[in-house]
Amino acid sequence: MSIKIILSVLFACILSLNCRKSTEIETITDTSIVGLLPVDSVKKGNYDLSLLERTIVFGSIPTVTNLKRQDLLELSGLACSKTNPGLLYTHEDSGNLNEIYITNTKGDDLGRIVLDGISNRDWEDLACGPGPENSKNYLYVGEIGDNNSVYPTINVYRFQEPDLTSASSQTVVHVVPDKLNFYYPKSPVNAESLMLDPITKDLYIMTKQVAQSNLFVARYPQSTISTTKLTQLASFPFDLLTSVDISPDGSEILVRTTGQIWYWKKLPNETVLDAMLRKPLDAPYFRNEHQGEAICFAHDGSGYFTTSETKKFPGDVAALSFYKRY
Repeated sequence: MSIKIILSVLFACILSLNCRKSTEIETITDTSIVGLLPVDSVKKGNYDLSLLERTIVFGSIPTVTNLKRQDLLELSGLACSKTNPGLLYTHEDSGNLNEIYITNTKGDDLGRIVLDGISNRDWEDLACGPGPENSKNYLYVGEIGDNNSVYPTINVYRFQEPDLTSASSQTVVHVVPDKLNFYYPKSPVNAESLMLDPITKDLYIMTKQVAQSNLFVARYPQSTISTTKLTQLASFPFDLLTSVDISPDGSEILVRTTGQIWYWKKLPNETVLDAMLRKPLDAPYFRNEHQGEAICFAHDGSGYFTTSETKKFPGDVAALSFYKRY
């Protein structure tokens, strides 16, 4: 065999080996990429809600104060004012007027705030706290109810808290709110629970489902121009949630149904999600509300308030229940 033939054979063998190595390396790289693809990041709060310790932070028997206005039969949201200490806001849900009602810890009728140009498709919860201007406080009205899970988008209406120093039963304040428009990543779902993190200004929505509640977030700043896709963060075993709230300093969380309340104390630098993935504590609830719909912390952290619908329960009165901090 000539030297030329031998060299040709050797060159062919070397070329073949290089091709095989290239193919093997490419295959390994592809496998590595597949292994690094994002996985489902939705977390789960896997705790047994029937086996919880009781918090001793709040008193177990509330102070109950009847509201002067007994014509408000479908109260659904509740929030304490930050701009006007001692005042509270509430509203009715689907099909009622586009109005926020003002009261105080005595249950007085202190007028109303009208959201001009906005209807009440299904307002379900309120939040109060910071927003676009650092020196201002805002009210957030959650039009998030959807009993039949049919609405492609939901809305949160945001406006600056007015000065209500001289509020009376004759007070009528007109506002034109920002409209924050959102949609769920998969399909429409019913929700009645809205909360604002006063530290990050993120908005959280928790769904109302049987034996389940999904936590979604809209990070700050929320757009007033485009429709924003909500991000699902976690799933929890709460049954038919009706309201949530975060304390004014951002350190505590309350979640409720018509028959139970749960409480978290956040650890230093802990996020809302991280806190809620820990097992909560049972919070006091006197079970004096047939259809408990709302909850909020007092503006000064001295306790928390609850209220309820009364329409379906003749003889019930619209009232505030206050659970005092020890």
